[in-house]
Amino acid sequence: AGVVKAEDYTLPAYVDRRDVPLPEVAFVRELSAQQKALKEKEKAAWSALSTQEKVELYRIKFNETYAEMNKGTNEWKTILGGVLFFLGLTGVILIWQKHFMYGAIPHTFSEEWLSAQTKRMLDMRVNPVEGVSAQWDFDKNEWKK
Repeated sequence: AGVVKAEDYTLPAYVDRRDVPLPEVAFVRELSAQQKALKEKEKAAWSALSTQEKVELYRIKFNETYAEMNKGTNEWKTILGGVLFFLGLTGVILIWQKHFMYGAIPHTFSEEWLSAQTKRMLDMRVNPVEGVSAQWDFDKNEWKK
């Protein structure tokens, strides 16, 4: 069994972030022979470097450009799909509960029952000062205007 080397998190690390334009360390830490030769060539005049070599030097120091960092991702589609999935699942559960768990609506919710109950409250003169009976005109047999 080999020994696993844990990364030391106290050392500076490379991060591509827009608010930290210059990371503490370069993206590529161990250079290849070709990259070492390019770094030596970098010490001379930059006009002697080709555009491709300048891009390679940039990629040694940085992983992404600002344009690549600002480029949108399609993660919103995954999030929206997950939200819609769980909303649909919740709707199915609610429909299932209404169909199989709850009984019929009580007869006291019907229009006939409510009108009979209101009529009985008026006949009993329930709360005649500010309530139901106060809003009813007993002479004309209609609601006050």
